[in-house]
Amino acid sequence: MQYAPTLCAAVQTSAEQGILPPCHHHEAVHDPQLVSCMCPLFSCPWEGHLEVVVSHLRQTHHINILQGAEIVFLATDMHLPAPTDWIIMHSCLGHQFLLVLRKQEKYEGHPQFFATMMLIGTPTQADNFTYRLELNRNQRRLKWEATPRSVLECVDSVISDGDCLVLNTSLAQLFSDNGSLAIGIAITTSKVHNSEAEM
Repeated sequence: MQYAPTLCAAVQTSAEQGILPPCHHHEAVHDPQLVSCMCPLFSCPWEGHLEVVVSHLRQTHHINILQGAEIVFLATDMHLPAPTDWIIMHSCLGHQFLLVLRKQEKYEGHPQFFATMMLIGTPTQADNFTYRLELNRNQRRLKWEATPRSVLECVDSVISDGDCLVLNTSLAQLFSDNGSLAIGIAITTSKVHNSEAEM
């Protein structure tokens, strides 16, 4: 029997502390090509090949897909207690990406917001892209730019590694409008890979 790679932080905490349970990737799988459902909103036993993840998320979890290289995602009800997740799929440049916005307490009584983009593809494919998240309100602008991580990695490890946009509650409120947070999303091909292709 083979085991899925240990790519997530193996943190075991109680639900009473407001931390989500560890990833599904620690569970045994019979086929190393199978991936577990990565939807953070549901505890889902589904496993399948990477090529059918998008159809699973759309059909089973009714996740919407936004089209275009630059979009705006509106996360509503920011006042909901932690832990809370908002997710959307983003289709552009011939690939699908998953935006995960999570409200979580890293320290008791101090919720924070974590936002990241994950490519529904391999880590090698993810290295070909750069994403930018932008918050813009009341003549203030905040940008985060990074390489997306693959959904084969766990969103929990991305958050625990701090490889994402992190907002404390007061900063999130500064950019929110009536409890909603508008996040501008832009995805481009990486300049490093573009220049390598030109050589």
